[in-house]
Amino acid sequence: MTLVSATDLRTLVDGDAPVVVCDVRFYLADHDQGRRVYDEGHIPDARFVDLHTELAGGEGGGRHPLPSVDEFTELLGRLGIDPATHVVAYDSAGGAIAARLWWMLRSIGHSQASVLDGGIAAWTAAGFPLTDEVPVVDPVEFPPRPDWTGTVDAEAVAQSVEFGGTVIDARAPERFRGDHEPIDARAGHVPGATNIFHGANLGPDGTHLPLPELAQRFAGVGQSPIVYCGSGVTACHDLLVLSLVGVDQARLYPGSWSEWSADPDRPVATGDA
Repeated sequence: MTLVSATDLRTLVDGDAPVVVCDVRFYLADHDQGRRVYDEGHIPDARFVDLHTELAGGEGGGRHPLPSVDEFTELLGRLGIDPATHVVAYDSAGGAIAARLWWMLRSIGHSQASVLDGGIAAWTAAGFPLTDEVPVVDPVEFPPRPDWTGTVDAEAVAQSVEFGGTVIDARAPERFRGDHEPIDARAGHVPGATNIFHGANLGPDGTHLPLPELAQRFAGVGQSPIVYCGSGVTACHDLLVLSLVGVDQARLYPGSWSEWSADPDRPVATGDA
């Protein structure tokens, strides 16, 4: 299950199969806010995972380079996650942050990974409780894995554009167009990229659109598009939806716009085209 509803999650945690719930709330303007809101109230037994320090921080360009696989599997062990564990991630952004953990798990071959559809808001809307109790976790051993799969670098992005491949920019339309750029070096987008804003994957209630509508949003992208965003995080939300609609060979450009725009030799396009 790529997406689970709040009711599905309640059933999972009440069942006999091993499940670990991860709170991946993150706020770009305040990196400590995620931990604060977790401490104020979270889904019972959920473990807090910090995007900025635990799902990023390795070598590489961009604001949120991937950690090493060894660092990630060590984190999984500390969270009590082993290869038999079903991991469900949630956030307060419709899955835009939680999808990063989902993608990292899938990238190392851990298929038992899901995102809570609608995030913590869906959980509370269903009438389920929150707690401020921090669970005591028994560490386990997560076996070593080889390197990340499904990633590309800036040169591969450039080659894809040159030879007619699909490159998807998951950022908001105004950032894609270059109307403004609040954080990265230059405004605009990778020339030849297509804008499919991750936030438009959701309906008014914050849950994902019906599958036929999601399939229509990504119609024509082929079987192996490259996806980027500002720093390789919300791009994972488009990758999650691509997986839902049967595009399983899509790839992530982890450096994303923060890396591309920082290189003055890389071309930049603006506008809707």
